Amino acid sequence: MADVLRLLPEITGDEQAYIAGLIKDMDETTAQTFANVYRSRRKDPQTILLLTLVGFLGIAGIQRFVVEQIGMGILYLLTGGICMIGTIIDLINHRSIAFEYNQKQAQQIVAMIQSNG
Repeated sequence: MADVLRLLPEITGDEQAYIAGLIKDMDETTAQTFANVYRSRRKDPQTILLLTLVGFLGIAGIQRFVVEQIGMGILYLLTGGICMIGTIIDLINHRSIAFEYNQKQAQQIVAMIQSNG
């Protein structure tokens, strides 16, 4: 059983519990491979927060492009963050935006590892 704290010390809270559930049945080598790939794809909530704050400077929606929500990014860009209301909501929800993106990435990585192994 792999230790999520040792493999990914930078993650906390719900993300840590989610990743621990994904890697609990992996051997050490597979878990290390998962951690390396996940670390390279993961988006930090602080990064999402900073990119959301850029929306108040006139370039709304960058945070949505970064988490591969292209349609929402274009909508935010063209509507000024939906008149700044969407940007304010994203400011409040930046952690959940990052967590949802990271969950999808983790699932893709597990599927990739299982198809190769």
